[in-house]
Amino acid sequence: MSTEGGTKAVVAALAANTGIAITKFGAFAVTGSSSMLSEAIHSLADAGNQVLLLVGGRRAQRVADEQHQFGYGRVRYVYAFVVSIVLFCLGGLFSLYEGWHKIHQPEALTSPAVAFVVLGIAIALEAFSFRTAIREANRSRGSKSLYGFVREVRQPELPVVLLEDAGALVGLVFALVGVSLAVVTGDGRWDGVGALAIGALLLVIAVFLALEMSSMLVGESAVPEQTTAILAALEAEPLVARVIHLRTLHTGPDEILVAAKIAVQHHDTVADVAAAIDGAERRVRAAVPEARWIYLEPDLDRSP
Repeated sequence: MSTEGGTKAVVAALAANTGIAITKFGAFAVTGSSSMLSEAIHSLADAGNQVLLLVGGRRAQRVADEQHQFGYGRVRYVYAFVVSIVLFCLGGLFSLYEGWHKIHQPEALTSPAVAFVVLGIAIALEAFSFRTAIREANRSRGSKSLYGFVREVRQPELPVVLLEDAGALVGLVFALVGVSLAVVTGDGRWDGVGALAIGALLLVIAVFLALEMSSMLVGESAVPEQTTAILAALEAEPLVARVIHLRTLHTGPDEILVAAKIAVQHHDTVADVAAAIDGAERRVRAAVPEARWIYLEPDLDRSP
């Protein structure tokens, strides 16, 4: 469900950003607004990012082979990390440059009404995309806040789309303010200030995404709720005396590796130990379907 919801949100964002980028470039050609150009580049970068996420999701579906024995699930993290770099370079740095250039060489806006119309359309389309992303996130975030969901979720697509859409909406407000002040005051430097604000916003989002995706690339454990469920499932097996230690690792957004040392009784036979392992594995998979790889090491219970 998480993968399906993430893909749906990505497709909605791709459709919205493609239309928005075309409209903004047209508005820039008419108005010469730096804020509008920054927003056009921002939307173009977002559309490219959504293509990268879709490609990453497709490549992650490859079957495990001898070289990648746990599959290709983490490829999705690689592409999400590339998205953060694209957003940083193409979106943030370009907007900062364009804003600096417009402040030092201000130009009067032409046909500002076109800019206002385009910004209004863009806000409506971005709001639709953001609404779709929130709806898909609500299916899996439970009682967590959106910030907590973005920090803890192991699926990269939804957090990326949520942050991109939120940044796009705030960036559109910055562009609207910049264009409005430039029209009211007759000073084109306000348009440059709007572009600078958009660039700074994109840099913050890009750095945050890069940190989150790099953490996933290094390898993150199951979320606390899943860890608790796995531990409870292991301890519920009658032939398991206790869990000595438990380790989990995401081999992909929807795949978890579980490694645990379980204590068995001194008098258990080999058949008892095998039955304990089989029973514990069934309970774990029933409790946490994402637990694809399970390795249990039996040991004698030496606790006092």
